[in-house]
Amino acid sequence: MTAPARSGLGFDASRAKFESLVVLLDGADAGALTHGQLEERLQVEGRELMRLLFQDHLDLRAGRERRAASVVDAAGVRRERVEAGRGRALASVFGELSVSRLAYRAGGYSDLHPADALLNLPAERHSHGLRMLAAVESSRGSFDDAAAAVTRSTGQVLGKRQVEDLAARSAVDFDAFYAQRAAQAVGENAVLVLSFDGKGVVMRRDALREQTAKAAATAQNKLGSRLSRGEKANRKRVAEVGAVYDAQPVPRTAADVIALTDSERDSASTEAPKATAKWLTASINDDAATVIAAVFDEAERRDSDHDRTWVVLVDGNNHQIHRARAEAKARGAPVSILIDFIHVIEYLWKAAWSFHNEGDPAAEAWVHKHARQILEGRARVVAGNIRRQATNAGLDPKQRTGADTAARYLTNKAPYLDYPTALTAGWPIATGVIEGACRHLVKDRMDITGARWGLDGAEAILKLRAIVSNSDFNAYWRFHLDQEHRRVHQSRYAHAKIPHAA
Repeated sequence: MTAPARSGLGFDASRAKFESLVVLLDGADAGALTHGQLEERLQVEGRELMRLLFQDHLDLRAGRERRAASVVDAAGVRRERVEAGRGRALASVFGELSVSRLAYRAGGYSDLHPADALLNLPAERHSHGLRMLAAVESSRGSFDDAAAAVTRSTGQVLGKRQVEDLAARSAVDFDAFYAQRAAQAVGENAVLVLSFDGKGVVMRRDALREQTAKAAATAQNKLGSRLSRGEKANRKRVAEVGAVYDAQPVPRTAADVIALTDSERDSASTEAPKATAKWLTASINDDAATVIAAVFDEAERRDSDHDRTWVVLVDGNNHQIHRARAEAKARGAPVSILIDFIHVIEYLWKAAWSFHNEGDPAAEAWVHKHARQILEGRARVVAGNIRRQATNAGLDPKQRTGADTAARYLTNKAPYLDYPTALTAGWPIATGVIEGACRHLVKDRMDITGARWGLDGAEAILKLRAIVSNSDFNAYWRFHLDQEHRRVHQSRYAHAKIPHAA
């Protein structure tokens, strides 16, 4: 095979560096090094070789750049003057680079550089490669840890604020990416499940919602060093989380979920609907209504004709239920709203302690008995029985608080406790997916000890973690770079066309 002919231009620095590396590895000193020492030396020297190759290529492009026949900006202003050798810095994953190119100028207007558009250079100094590293690493751990990881990988030293800014730039196309994504095929009869929840994040004072900030400013706590019972720190802002997923129906019976006898336990099915094609979103900026609307947008993207069964799973929050009903009505989408059965059981346990001592095994049997009745569609009957039991036991108001709370909850939420229909149809009845999303997207990253978040940084990390959780990072990054090219470069030229050399 014939080697390609050399152009005769450039690459002298990178060739010299390569030869020096060959001499190094061929010498006696290298022969005395361990493989670990060689790795460490080549990692540094190899990065410098890559930097020189990159720089030599940029210099070659600069030498080959020819004046464009016509350069007109988006406002229709023609650039008549051209200045050669205009340089800018670029911090890359290999090191510092200098980009030289032609500048097209007109008095009173910013310069245009068509060569920047061909390279899709970022508006800021840091390359897209560094931006991607900052995005990936900061979505995993603290900004300080992310900065250290970037330095280990590239040798580039970034400050905490720089990493946060790069992460924020990385996440700006989240909504646009998912709006344009094509719907995937799903299995026959798959149920479309929508779910939402919220999780508090400790924020800086200037990032709190107005009401919370006002409460924090006017709070008069009894103690200076800690909160007393009933007092709130007023330092959190709720991150709203949404999920959409598909689930193949798995019909079950109440006995499959809660078996009360040995024979029921022996014959109970252990199968349950499994979440597939899971999609998550989260926001600290947007309120619950906006995030719920985004969840419905994703559901409609998957099923625009509303042919599938839509099930909304919530924890009983009234605002979430109202917003879900409003979105469904506005879109003409028939939905079935279910309250998470695990939350219902928690209310039963609160009631159980009105009738049993802490740790009494009879409390568990009591909870299982009433939970089974609720699964069978008798929530209002259970509520009445709990009230009646509390009255017959002669409990005073304080003793029966848990019982009354559970009874009231079951009565008020009865329209959303239609578990017989859900089990027969094979729908999921628990909010494990959204609760897991709250832990993974929010708590695991945002609840780092001592963290105090600003709005932009928190929003970016939530979006990036959602993209990674959705297994969409690579596709998203390609889309993001295309959008960057449109924003930073194409938008500056007439008809969004980058001029070519004459």
